[in-house]
Amino acid sequence: MDTNFSHIFLPKHSIASEEEITEMLSKFKITKENLPLILSEDPVAKQLGVKIGDVIRIQRGEKDIYYRIVVD
Repeated sequence: MDTNFSHIFLPKHSIASEEEITEMLSKFKITKENLPLILSEDPVAKQLGVKIGDVIRIQRGEKDIYYRIVVD
């Protein structure tokens, strides 16, 4: 599910698939606990309908991709 916000400065947010998460964690040799945090009460997180422990994929531009783990 992608965000449906229309603000031009808000990058595209989506919930990362398990396959994508596994690949990313392996590539960077990290665990989910090493990811930056995003609160479950964040407006974008609410819009996506995430649950604690989900990983949000943030795409800024064509190649810049960032990940955040949802916490309480």
